Amino acid sequence: MAARKRPAAAVLGAGHATTTQGSPTRCKRSRVNNIRSSADYEEKTCLGEGGFGSVLLARHRATGKIVAIKYLNWEDGSAEPPDATELLREAGFLEACDGNPYVVGFEGLVRDPDNVAYGLVMEYVAAPTLHEFLWNRRRGGGPPLPESTVRAIMWKFFTGAKKMHDRHVVHRDIKPANILIGQEGELVKICDFGLAISLSELPPYTQAGTAFYLAPEMLLGKEDYDALVDTWSLGCVMAEMLTGKTLFLGDDDDDDDDDDTNNEIIQLWSIFRLLGTPDDRTWPEFTSLPHTAKALRLLPPGHKENKLRDLFPQEKLSDEGFQVLQGLLTCNPDKRLTAAAALKHRWFAAPRRAPAAAKVDALSFPVKKAPRIKFIPPAMQQKNLLKIPVAVWNAAQQV
Repeated sequence: MAARKRPAAAVLGAGHATTTQGSPTRCKRSRVNNIRSSADYEEKTCLGEGGFGSVLLARHRATGKIVAIKYLNWEDGSAEPPDATELLREAGFLEACDGNPYVVGFEGLVRDPDNVAYGLVMEYVAAPTLHEFLWNRRRGGGPPLPESTVRAIMWKFFTGAKKMHDRHVVHRDIKPANILIGQEGELVKICDFGLAISLSELPPYTQAGTAFYLAPEMLLGKEDYDALVDTWSLGCVMAEMLTGKTLFLGDDDDDDDDDDTNNEIIQLWSIFRLLGTPDDRTWPEFTSLPHTAKALRLLPPGHKENKLRDLFPQEKLSDEGFQVLQGLLTCNPDKRLTAAAALKHRWFAAPRRAPAAAKVDALSFPVKKAPRIKFIPPAMQQKNLLKIPVAVWNAAQQV
């Protein structure tokens, strides 16, 4: 066992699939290249751990500043420190977003003098994730968040996303578990850039993220997607705040089969049965995407109607608010709202302070993990996981 081996862990309990493509935009005086010693910090406690890395609470010995330091896990039995490539990339993305009030702050990099392992030093945010906040609210019997609160929070999300996208950074894994929220909704921070890419790098881009929040174009194998995959995810988050439940839950069974391709088809079914299956009229590129033909053979036909308004009636969401939600949850990315366009919508004409919400502690609650997808191969396992009628399924297998 290596000296001071880091615990096998992941940020706040969320496992990660990573890619190596896309480089962040660098600042002229980059702190990524100014690496300090981890001995400058006194490590206090573990904030979160899992299968990818760990996040530790630490205090700078000289200044007393409290920070969070992310370390990658060590391979079992290895005396070599983990490959720091992904951590250095994440540091670059955070630095590219420096000054964004709605992204967790970048404080620099450290290296352990004993085992030369790298650590990513970030702003410490004493707040729970939005996932924990919503879970705790449900557990306490509270209602979903009111529209006025959701509007105030979404304004912060869009402002942060616009600044991030202006720097050509695409997060690719926006979800409640990667958003910190506190101070009765006034404090909002997007965190965990472990799957981010830079659009300054040319495609192809791989499929990555958490299944329940993946945009349909990514699920269908589009390799030149853009920042609009983030605004789809923001639409999923908005819906979840309004209902207290994950909108596109996909496969809700506790099956042992974690096949990525099955996850892809199930997730598409969850989307299309609510929003309607696209066609060449609503999405001209739809039938030409790599996975569309196979998906259409396996998915039940006849789902053309958009039923989103049924879930969000007038008494739950105003016409203006629904226009924003519908604009985000548009399957055709060419018609989807950008963060910049959303900020100009009349829903935000008179922003209001978020009303007091139930206070929660930054505790970890038992949750069901969504499957995370790094790459979805085009080949699909022939298993009827969607409970499609036998006649339809058998006919599809003969095509």
